[in-house]
Amino acid sequence: MRKFVWTPNFYVILVGPPGVAAKSTSISIGLELLNKLPPEIGIRFGPESMTWQALADALSKATEYVKYMSGNGVEDIVPMSSLTISVGELGTFLTMDDDKLLSFLIRMWDGGDTTFLHATKHSGLIEVKHPWLNVIAATTPTWLSQNVPQAMIGGGLTSRIIFVYGDRKRTLIPYPDEVVHEGDYYGTKNKLLSDLAHIASLAGPYRLHPDARKWGREWYAHLYNGNRPIHMASERYSGWISRKQTHLHKLGMVLAAAQRDDLEILEADLIQADAIISMLEPTMLKVFESIGIVDEAKHLAEIVSILRAHGQLDEDALWQLCMNLMSMPAFGEAIRGGVKGGLLRVGSSNGRNILFLSQQRSTLQ
Repeated sequence: MRKFVWTPNFYVILVGPPGVAAKSTSISIGLELLNKLPPEIGIRFGPESMTWQALADALSKATEYVKYMSGNGVEDIVPMSSLTISVGELGTFLTMDDDKLLSFLIRMWDGGDTTFLHATKHSGLIEVKHPWLNVIAATTPTWLSQNVPQAMIGGGLTSRIIFVYGDRKRTLIPYPDEVVHEGDYYGTKNKLLSDLAHIASLAGPYRLHPDARKWGREWYAHLYNGNRPIHMASERYSGWISRKQTHLHKLGMVLAAAQRDDLEILEADLIQADAIISMLEPTMLKVFESIGIVDEAKHLAEIVSILRAHGQLDEDALWQLCMNLMSMPAFGEAIRGGVKGGLLRVGSSNGRNILFLSQQRSTLQ
């Protein structure tokens, strides 16, 4: 794009309550495929816990030289510093009060065709050429609420992250081998390995098909002419909106590579990428809502979670379950806020207040 380069690397964080959405299992499925690729393909893996200086050094040592056909048909040899990092628990990798680590991750996500230089006292000059850092991690809403400040929502690192949220199982399958035939499983696995190896041979700049450019111009004008999604109207999401075009084209490149060998992004690739990203946005709100929220909102979330499990409780029974989590005044404020906000309803039975969620049907007569 003349002034900048879109590099299709990603920071993806799977978010969900413990033991519900199988976050680590989902990550391990993809990493197993990458680990089985032949060593000559050059997939490099980084440690999931390190200082930013050590990460820079690991990227520098991962530099490889790739044959790269430029847009004008001239073949060149390009150095690239590429790492893929899998993180089972985000807290082992990301320290939110380490400003230098956050700045370095932002710099690496932006990629581009520049070189990052860092001089060290003992190791000398560290060079990260054409950085390409992929990170996939897992965490819980609780960790985010306790460790990520609200100020990070407006931009910076969080706007560069794809959050994938899940709080329930899509299907209940206790024994996967009963629904997936052994031959189908290994057949599909081998096809994926073959396809990944083939994709790894692709190198060079992607072009935008004229139809894709036309669609992209219309999409861009629509987004910035006051038509941002209603569910992301809050100023908290401005950082994400400002980088949505970048996410769109990064994913468009991946979808193109997954289907064709010619290095061209079609209109259909951008349309599909937009559908995927837009589909994630409503659930991403649940992630953002867990960051920087006030105590009253946290208390209300606890009450909602308890009532979702119990169906309905009288106020005294509910307090007994909440008394170690909040004070009595905070408990009352959370209930009043939940009723006013339409999340909770209050009924009466034998002179006792009964609380239940608004979308649940009470058994009170």
